[in-house]
Amino acid sequence: MTKQHFARGLVGWLIEPLAMATLMVCATTAIAQPFYIPSGSMEPTLQIGDMLLGTKYAYGYSRWSLPGGYGPASQTRLFGKLPTRGDVVIFKKPHDTGVTLIKRVVGLPGDHLQMVHGHLVINGKMLPLVPASTGQVEDAHGDIWPIQKFTETLPGGVKHTIFKAGWDGPLDDTAVYVVPAGHIFGMGDNRDNSTDSRVAPEEGGAGYIPVENLVARADVMLGSYDYLRVRSIRSALSGFRLSRFLKPI
Repeated sequence: MTKQHFARGLVGWLIEPLAMATLMVCATTAIAQPFYIPSGSMEPTLQIGDMLLGTKYAYGYSRWSLPGGYGPASQTRLFGKLPTRGDVVIFKKPHDTGVTLIKRVVGLPGDHLQMVHGHLVINGKMLPLVPASTGQVEDAHGDIWPIQKFTETLPGGVKHTIFKAGWDGPLDDTAVYVVPAGHIFGMGDNRDNSTDSRVAPEEGGAGYIPVENLVARADVMLGSYDYLRVRSIRSALSGFRLSRFLKPI
């Protein structure tokens, strides 16, 4: 075999995996990307062990749309669009961008938000909470506990379900938050177990979320496996939550 034939063969052997790798990077950068839920801060909407698909183009593109965040910092996004209240968003944690978080958008730039006796107040209006029977919350050890469930209605009419265990917790009465320009305010649906925008970054929370840090919008559940409650090989199949497969978020 001549050197020329060898070179052609090598190129032919390499081009297919390189093309596939390039396609994969482009797809996860521009279209969609899977994400895994390791905590219960968004229960009951999202449960520990859920795998979901995030839409990358929903809010345009920033450096955090790229693998590893390799790109120039900018306060604007290419084809940028603000989230809608009620969207469940995936983002890089401010001041610790090695961590990826997921929360529900409840506040937009210029909004005034406050927690009063466990109720969310937006721009001076307390949001209605309608009891929705009792739910089950799963802790980090796989134990299940009963908890109160409510339907909350955001400005604009978006309804979603939250868990609420009590009304006098450390985040149930707060000062007024004023969302800065270029930022959003996110909260977990498991209100008493979410370190979200109510908590400042220096205290371990998310604080105000820069729009630049948005990665994707959570749209579809791919599947779910409750690995915390699987105690043996025999019970392995019982961990699949089939009702959550391909479920819209």
